[in-house]
Amino acid sequence: MRALVAREVGEPADVLRLESRPVPTPQAGQALIRVKASPIHASDLHVLRGRYGFSPEFPTVGGHTECVGRIEALGPKTEGLKIGERVVVVAVPAVPGPRVAGTWQEYLVADTHRLLPVPDRLSDSSACQLAVNPLTALLLVARELDVQPGEWLLQTAAGSTVGRLVVQLTRHLAIRTISVVRRRAAVEEIKALGGEEVICTEDEDLLQRVTEIAGPAGVREAIDCVAGDVGAQVSQALAPGGEVVVYGALSTHRQTDPAALTIPLLARSVIYETKVVRGFWLNRWFGTATPADVLDALSEVRTLVADDVLTIPEGRPFPLERFAEAISLAEAPAHGAKPLLVFDDGRDKDAE
Repeated sequence: MRALVAREVGEPADVLRLESRPVPTPQAGQALIRVKASPIHASDLHVLRGRYGFSPEFPTVGGHTECVGRIEALGPKTEGLKIGERVVVVAVPAVPGPRVAGTWQEYLVADTHRLLPVPDRLSDSSACQLAVNPLTALLLVARELDVQPGEWLLQTAAGSTVGRLVVQLTRHLAIRTISVVRRRAAVEEIKALGGEEVICTEDEDLLQRVTEIAGPAGVREAIDCVAGDVGAQVSQALAPGGEVVVYGALSTHRQTDPAALTIPLLARSVIYETKVVRGFWLNRWFGTATPADVLDALSEVRTLVADDVLTIPEGRPFPLERFAEAISLAEAPAHGAKPLLVFDDGRDKDAE
């Protein structure tokens, strides 16, 4: 089988090579999956650069998030699934926990508790993106903060994939949103998705606008994917006793110095106003949640997407041989569709 393999840390386009590897054999409690499609997320690329929250053993197959495929074989005494069934593979490594096989290969072996059956009405493009961004949106809104109907939720990076999913989900849950974007052109896009209030930092003051929108009661809950000065402003904008959950650091996207990954908080806000700033990392959640909780959350996401409550934009397919082009697109400004590595019965086609 073909696989995209990195033998050392470095820029993904430089260290990844298309190699031939033997098809793995499933053991008890495992399934062999023939991969159909796998997205390229920024986290996949940061893992290869050695600047993510965990580091795999090299050489490693790329892709450490998710994919969709069909069960080709089952290990001995493995029950609950059947050969030919279409499934999402949750390849996000649990921290702490064992590593999971990379998804950028034609076949992989996965534990059955890492597999979620998906209906045929979901496209491969939607199915292969179920387990990271939509799940993150659901966990942030409904688990980490437990925002209630009618309450305000302040969020940054509203134009990101997770940000847009949060807007759709909060509209469904009757939660009021204040969404922060960098570009004026993005304001109407977020409102069209159901965003109630949108702040554009290009020409608006974040703190002033939050005060004007939320009034004296203020905002008690926020999620931040930017960090840096914007993350600090979100903390300042919270009402006393408020909480912000930080799940990304887009403001430091090109930084390689760990000292640059900061949020300059005001001690007064933390001490006298007892505001809370804490982090969320999907990998660590997988390491602490029970298998039943994971399956429950993934099943809820599957239902939300299947019922069109959450819409996952169709990705742009690339055959495995064009991985360098796909990687370049993944990090291009305003790249649009998510690049997907696709497999078609061992004979990739140019599906553009």
